[in-house]
Amino acid sequence: MQQAATAAPIASRVSLIPVLSDNYVFVLHGDQPGPAVVVDPAVAEPVITWLEQRQLELTAILHTHHHHDHIGGTPQLLQHWPQAAVIASSADLARIPLQTQGVQGGDRFELLGRTVQVIDVPGHTAHHIAFYLAPAGGDSGHLFCGDTLFAGGCGRLFEGTPEQMHRSLQQLAALPGPTQVWCAHEYTAGNLRWAAAEAPTDRAISERLTTTLALREQEQPTLPSTIALERATNLFVRAESPEVLRHLRGHKDLWKG
Repeated sequence: MQQAATAAPIASRVSLIPVLSDNYVFVLHGDQPGPAVVVDPAVAEPVITWLEQRQLELTAILHTHHHHDHIGGTPQLLQHWPQAAVIASSADLARIPLQTQGVQGGDRFELLGRTVQVIDVPGHTAHHIAFYLAPAGGDSGHLFCGDTLFAGGCGRLFEGTPEQMHRSLQQLAALPGPTQVWCAHEYTAGNLRWAAAEAPTDRAISERLTTTLALREQEQPTLPSTIALERATNLFVRAESPEVLRHLRGHKDLWKG
């Protein structure tokens, strides 16, 4: 029994830190005190305070893509924890210059006792990646998807095509249904208001919107979502083809609701 406890994954929990106007920084960790991994740190100071209050030691930083509201806090975090690894897309080294370990889709690496799978998910940016942790230690698995998949939505196509985004979303939708989805922005209410306008008779979307609005009225986060919930209520995930996704993305980009 003692050997089994020792072999159990260290990283058993994900916590979120709200920053800026609608960003989330995620912390993968276990018991306190102990090691921790930070995902997409937009800024540093709230993250430093959060980690130090819990006596957590930063060992790695994961970046899904190069936008400043996902990497802006890294230099200051490294001043506090210079030994921390910075793991990001090797194809985006020029735009994520502090990385110490470059990765690409299909790579796997070990982090805090967990196997992390890298998935290429271009569309929002050319070299966007996601990090997937399979179920372990009694949890249902975790997906850190940056700005590719949102709760009820998907990212704008700044550098990619509808074909790329459709393929990326279908890859993520193929993950196990219970997987917890940690997307980097609190966009859920707006996404579902738009979806309800597009599909006014869809009961699953309307029920999720009601639940989401109740959470936001209480200033509670709407994350994590799950892959199963996105399959059921996310019009972009449900898009049958890149052309359907193109049509939906165009409507969403112009929507003023």
